[in-house]
Amino acid sequence: MAKLRVDEGVTAMKFPASRGNQAGREFYVMMCDFGTILSHFKFDTDPAIPANLRAQRKIRDSRIPKITSYILENPDNYIFSAITVSVDKKITFEPEPPNNSESKIGHITIPSNAKILVNDGQHRCAAIRSACEQNEQIGSERIAVVVFEDRGLKRSQQMFADLNKHAVKPTKSLGLLYDHRDTYARFIVNLAKDLDIFYNRTEMEKTNISNRSTNLFTLNGIADATRHLLRLKTKSISPEKQKLAAEYWDRISKNIPEWNLLMEDKIKSVELRKDYVHAHTNIHNALGLVGYILTQRSDWRERMKKMQKIDWKKSNTVWQDKVVMDGKMLKNRLGIKRAANEILAQLGVSDRVESSV
Repeated sequence: MAKLRVDEGVTAMKFPASRGNQAGREFYVMMCDFGTILSHFKFDTDPAIPANLRAQRKIRDSRIPKITSYILENPDNYIFSAITVSVDKKITFEPEPPNNSESKIGHITIPSNAKILVNDGQHRCAAIRSACEQNEQIGSERIAVVVFEDRGLKRSQQMFADLNKHAVKPTKSLGLLYDHRDTYARFIVNLAKDLDIFYNRTEMEKTNISNRSTNLFTLNGIADATRHLLRLKTKSISPEKQKLAAEYWDRISKNIPEWNLLMEDKIKSVELRKDYVHAHTNIHNALGLVGYILTQRSDWRERMKKMQKIDWKKSNTVWQDKVVMDGKMLKNRLGIKRAANEILAQLGVSDRVESSV
């Protein structure tokens, strides 16, 4: 907890901190326990206040339970980046050792009646509050906090804009690749490494494929298509479903002639992307939708052999206005569903993908 002291009748909080200078402004970095966040950090998100009079976006309540669960379910290895706040009262810095004006290490004192406004990290703070309410023992956990003196609404709004302007979320593929807690993500990464058709032909970082790339798949594309196949709604996947997915994609690769040629190095990925629909993510998703219906049948392995007879060329009129228009691949959910139903029809399966998919 922060140390409390009284100076001339005003209660104040004292934190160990380091100071720095950025763009001519002094700022401080301190370690703050969760209990202090629970008690003192404020959110300027009252929905009754117009956006132009606030310094933050509104908190999305739907995000809080997920972040809260992340804290509570990973008590030994969760990680949070620093929170940025502004304080509307005078911050006093006391260097260590005392009277050493050059020292960057010391303590900051913040009046207890100061408003500590969260400029960046309000969802993390809200989740911390929620987690503390469910487990009081984590109140002593700490997080880094970057502290600025408040210079009014205009400056606070500019801080919010600057802090978020250059933030870039990782791609879905990279998120899967680096997520070691998500069992589904680990399965997809291993599938991309273990299955012949995916091995060394999967873009592991980006969500799209460059024109000259030797890859034919993206990691997030395989993940999405496999979710369609298994109708997964959670981050877990049973061994039985893992086995089914691996077998399904392996059999697909052996029943699409051009994929066989690719594995035999008799054709290049760039050639497939140019001329064939099955070299694109939307058809991979369609194949996932097909798989969910097909694998409900006892004869699905035999039915898949009919894929060898399907004309997968973009020039084939059956793909026009479904997933191809003017020679270019379309990207929309309705087109994927229509492509899936076309494939099912050519496999002699009467069932169709539901319109809600």
